[in-house]
Amino acid sequence: MELRIVFPTNDRLNIEEHFGHCTEFKVLNTKDGEVVSEEFLTPPPHAPGVLPKFLGEHKVTTIITGGMGAMAIKLFKAQDIDVILGAKGTILDNLKTFLEGELASNGTSCSHTHGDHQCNN
Repeated sequence: MELRIVFPTNDRLNIEEHFGHCTEFKVLNTKDGEVVSEEFLTPPPHAPGVLPKFLGEHKVTTIITGGMGAMAIKLFKAQDIDVILGAKGTILDNLKTFLEGELASNGTSCSHTHGDHQCNN
């Protein structure tokens, strides 16, 4: 099974816990549970509905993040992208746990205000 797994990051090592606040996406391409390649994508400017379309166009299958809004989750699911919430720490630790089948979504969608926007995570 081939997957394109995205992790939001600001330092290329750790997960940015709020999806919409990352400076890059680390994309890990896996096949049969092994990483076959990786790349970094710079997201377009943050605006409603832009990131789901962007990552859908990049054939992403899974997002592993700390949190994101309920509407964003709905939009990603419309692009056939699975969303796993509640992740924190290093990308590699979370990837390993995910590939072992042990990483489950344990976060809730955001519902607090971030000053410039309302978040439903």
